[in-house]
Amino acid sequence: MNFVLIAGPTASGKSRLALEIARQRGGIIVNADSLQVYCELRILTARPSLDDESAVPHHLYGHVPAATRYSVGQWLGDVAGIIAEARETGVTVVVVGGTGLYFKALIEGLVTTPPLPQEVRERVLREAEGRSAADLHAELAMVDPEDAAAVRPTDRARIIRALEVFEATGRSLVGWRQRPATPVVDPAETERMVLEVDRAELHRRIAARAERMIGEGALEETQAFGTLGLAADVSAMKAIGLRELLDHLAGRSSLEEALAGLKTETRRYAKRQETWFRNQMADWPRIPG
Repeated sequence: MNFVLIAGPTASGKSRLALEIARQRGGIIVNADSLQVYCELRILTARPSLDDESAVPHHLYGHVPAATRYSVGQWLGDVAGIIAEARETGVTVVVVGGTGLYFKALIEGLVTTPPLPQEVRERVLREAEGRSAADLHAELAMVDPEDAAAVRPTDRARIIRALEVFEATGRSLVGWRQRPATPVVDPAETERMVLEVDRAELHRRIAARAERMIGEGALEETQAFGTLGLAADVSAMKAIGLRELLDHLAGRSSLEEALAGLKTETRRYAKRQETWFRNQMADWPRIPG
């Protein structure tokens, strides 16, 4: 068994288990968390410590600037190269994270659209600037009803993506996704697991980690991040707790209020992750975290 896939909600102990398995088997660890890819957000995204990263080879952690619009397709391309090299050496690959879509793409494949011309992407982004998600969704419904029906009217990023694809190809994202996909890893060669933690215990861990983040420099990290001046719809801006800490640094809330918000948003995020795993990864074995 050359591939170990470890999924689970935030604060469930995934990174610790991945490190134990990689050490035991002489393997490597590959990140499958869509926010831990950003180099400016080590603390807020709870990336493995520098000591852990030096103990076992870690890949795809902090390798992307926050200004980059990084997608599951880009991650799949990045991970494919790592896996190809691992196959040659026979090393165990431990893939760990909380982004269910990454795992799904890894073992089921991902239907991709043709490369979109940069000028089309820039034009669509320019035309979308200053417009609400609802307004953009109404435009999408007029030109591409199929995609509009599949995208939430509040999901600005996906609406813009659908507009870009239709503008460049004349075809909906839904249509592209109906094409057969090829997985990077055959599910038969994987050992898969989803970590489950008692709800009260998970909330306790979330609270403790949030307080630890403040002590480790989350405010300083957030302050530095705020100077980047990124657009609100950039993926890195979705880091849990970032908005609350930015509000505190701007004087709009106390540290206690910001910390409480960080804990609340992390609990909500964990619940969304658990829902995804329950609905999309029902056949993965569950183990206690």
